[in-house]
Amino acid sequence: MTTTLERFCMPIYRLTRKLAFPNPSHAEDDGLLAVGGDLSVERLVLAYSQGIFPWYSEDQPILWWSPDPRLVLFPEELRVSKTLRQTLRKGVYRVTYNQAFDAVIRGCANAKRKGDAGTWITDEMIDAYIRLHQSGWAHSVEAWDGDELAGGLYGVMIGRAFFGESMFAIKTDASKVAFVECVGNLVKKGIELIDCQVSTEHLKRFGAKEIPRDEFAKRLHQALKTL
Repeated sequence: MTTTLERFCMPIYRLTRKLAFPNPSHAEDDGLLAVGGDLSVERLVLAYSQGIFPWYSEDQPILWWSPDPRLVLFPEELRVSKTLRQTLRKGVYRVTYNQAFDAVIRGCANAKRKGDAGTWITDEMIDAYIRLHQSGWAHSVEAWDGDELAGGLYGVMIGRAFFGESMFAIKTDASKVAFVECVGNLVKKGIELIDCQVSTEHLKRFGAKEIPRDEFAKRLHQALKTL
């Protein structure tokens, strides 16, 4: 065992202050890889660069995940329904980028989701991702109805990979519009891979699909070659 990581309980690792993660292939069947550490900008960037992300509740320590399979969207495979295309053509919402990151992440934290008793976007997570945004790694997309924020999403961009974190909508289709416009903008930036983390039918309808973790790791490595 290395000196940078201390065994927590098989096969979960407890992170020390050393800036390091175990190999994602050591994750449990449900994707749980490690516990502990911190949410510093440096650790978050390292985690995403290795296909690892934090996800935990208020009453838990920081948990780090690397699921297998992994849900991803290749930008060129985006599917948009006929109804949503009509909404986009009508220009119902005005879309901006990085104009209201704080409001977007708080909107995601406060969003009511079917089957969820609470939110994983804790105050600690909000503060961490605001710092990540201020450092230029985390980005938001906003959908506006006039001067009112109607929905949006946020995520992390490293190299030619975008890691989607969460989205919310106060008004019909606002987050969907933000998502489609976001993908179009990412294509212009040369993004090759959009990480959607875990499987949802909502994102599958947009063309996202599951791939093995090993394949995800190879594609992520390729997308980060420009760093």
